[in-house]
Amino acid sequence: MDVSIYSAAVAAASGLGFGLSLIVAIGAQNAFVLRQGISGRHVLAVVAVCAVSDIVLIAAGIAGFGVVVESAPDVIVVARYAGAAFLIGYAVLAARRAIGSAALSAEPGRATAALGATVATALALTWLNPHVYLDTVVLLGSFAGSYASPERWFLGAGAMLASVLWFTALGFGARLLGPLFARPLAWRVLDTVIAAVLLGLGLGLLCTG
Repeated sequence: MDVSIYSAAVAAASGLGFGLSLIVAIGAQNAFVLRQGISGRHVLAVVAVCAVSDIVLIAAGIAGFGVVVESAPDVIVVARYAGAAFLIGYAVLAARRAIGSAALSAEPGRATAALGATVATALALTWLNPHVYLDTVVLLGSFAGSYASPERWFLGAGAMLASVLWFTALGFGARLLGPLFARPLAWRVLDTVIAAVLLGLGLGLLCTG
């Protein structure tokens, strides 16, 4: 079925807006990207991991894998508890940073996590979060289901573009906050907020269902 330029543009714009509405919120993934962006540590790798992961999940949702996710509740339950454990554990680490004196500077010379560990954390914060599957795969997939087959993929392309733009802006734009975070107190406040957000998300997962 052919698709007009107008309908393709409308679908892509809808996907862009819908995608931004899903990811522009305070969450574990965004908090991690923000912290890495402010510190200037492995920013490109973190942005790439988050954006590519979103692209894969969006493509799965558009392709109809949301139905598969909905039909496998046991998988969601396992992901929920695994995600809750990881989020609470990472919240504890953030709290320890907030009350400690280590790793509170964005200076390049300070000790930093290895690239592999940073990428692994970004992957875990993305793929161990069941809300990612419910929002990106199921919700976006259901929304895309109201569109015909050609337009559906233009909508998906718009949502993918939203993820790329958001994570790029968040990761590389965070460096503008560098002067503020030259003070250890600012890092303590940031890590306190991150710890509170992640703890809340983790406990929320445990209380869900």
